[in-house]
Amino acid sequence: MVTRQTSQVPRVPIVALVGATASGKTALSLDLAERLGGEVVNTDAMQLYRGMDVGTAKLAPSERRGVPHHLLDVLTVREAASVATFQLQARSVVAALRERGATPLLVGGSALYTRAVVDRFEFPGTDDAVRSRWESELDAVGARALHARLAAADPEAAARIEPDNGRRVVRALEVVELTGRPFSASLPEQTYLDPATVQVGVEIDRPTLDERIERRVEAMFAGGLVAEVERLLGEGLAEGRTASMAIGYREVAEHLAGGLSLDEARERTVAATRRFARRQLSWWRRDDRIVWVGHDDPDRVGRAVAAVEVVAATPGG
Repeated sequence: MVTRQTSQVPRVPIVALVGATASGKTALSLDLAERLGGEVVNTDAMQLYRGMDVGTAKLAPSERRGVPHHLLDVLTVREAASVATFQLQARSVVAALRERGATPLLVGGSALYTRAVVDRFEFPGTDDAVRSRWESELDAVGARALHARLAAADPEAAARIEPDNGRRVVRALEVVELTGRPFSASLPEQTYLDPATVQVGVEIDRPTLDERIERRVEAMFAGGLVAEVERLLGEGLAEGRTASMAIGYREVAEHLAGGLSLDEARERTVAATRRFARRQLSWWRRDDRIVWVGHDDPDRVGRAVAAVEVVAATPGG
């Protein structure tokens, strides 16, 4: 177990578990928490929302093996998720855990949210008038048309943002206009805020990942996703700029509105999840600080723990 029992371990390390959706991060996070005396800090943007359980593969409390989880179910579906707000909340939780000797395990599929916690990242300012103008443009032309404009202004940022994610497209265009620089220039530096940080990535081959994604989506639809979306629509899901864009939820909402058959909604969810997984891997492959472990490596827990112990045993972080 990693603790602060000697002068050679000045800080409890921060562990970020990364990898594509359906790669096996959740199971590994529980194994690591048990080995390291850790607690999970959610870094998945959609698991911040109360009631978004089936479609986000959120672990039920009974499945968490007694490991405490933080920053789950903190927003209503009407509220917009903010990376800047999340950064403050998550860093506060991480600091509190380390203060009492518990290892924070950051776990989630939202790469920007993880990086916002562990890396040096100061958020560009905002301007209500500029933001409102771009939001009006979004309402007028749609997310994909606005994404095409972003692609012309900042191809790197556009490649990292899903074409249907209107809120992030608007934010990127706002930053470009306000700063006169590409939005991608405002992304986190690849420098840890605290050197006592280690990222562990779950390595998985594409065919296996594609199969897992399809099985996961099938299980979600069989496990009540349609009923969950129907209930959340009654709670204002359609009005929530962030929650309404969640993969699976938007497809099912379109099905409930009569625009897609159930089979089409399921197929589109599978396709969108696979695209998202590719973007996740593209983001993390650019980060050579990550220690990768195979999803099917029988010693994956041991290898991950060894990487954490190296950081913990390094004086000064």
